[in-house]
Amino acid sequence: MVVNRIVASLLFLLPAAGWTAEVSVIGLFPGKAVVVIDGGAPRVLSVGQKPVDGVSLISTDRESATLLVDGEKRTLRIGQHQAGPAPASSSQSATLTADARGHFVVDGQINGGAVRFLVDTGATSISLSSADASRLGIDYRKGQPGLMGTANGTVAAYRVKLDTVRIGDIVVNNVDAAVVEGSQMPFALLGMSFLNRMEMKREGQTMVLIRRF
Repeated sequence: MVVNRIVASLLFLLPAAGWTAEVSVIGLFPGKAVVVIDGGAPRVLSVGQKPVDGVSLISTDRESATLLVDGEKRTLRIGQHQAGPAPASSSQSATLTADARGHFVVDGQINGGAVRFLVDTGATSISLSSADASRLGIDYRKGQPGLMGTANGTVAAYRVKLDTVRIGDIVVNNVDAAVVEGSQMPFALLGMSFLNRMEMKREGQTMVLIRRF
């Protein structure tokens, strides 16, 4: 399917973060965890995967991830890096439901304009087509030019800043995005430049996003 090819291939590369033993868990999925190492960019770790910056994932459950950090076994609950009580009910949040193929597709907004997003934890940033960018009034050609690999080859892309991105009750400002020139993307990809500000928890066909900062 076109969507599957897009999800598998669209990545915008950012510099890798340095490693220390400070690790926090911001997202949990069956056999996977989204972690932040030393305050760097979020990383998706899979059980059995080779260590990333000295950190490997042993197992996950609904509430926590068990990691091997510099040879030391640690079990961290989701959001454990945050001090104080769990987020109050007034916190910005959104609840998403998977479609028949297990994809999380949600209606949202970019700079106040309507956009249909596909959640993609494998995408470094939000990615959208040049057609969507033009419709939303984004002068993407003033952004930083680069190249992006897709299932159909390498295409031109531009790195831009989005003023606002809204999903449910969550509103995030100044979000990194990649605009893909000439792409026929059926959805914008909701990548880690947005998701790294969230606590993410999936239970079955439901995913809850809670804004961290």
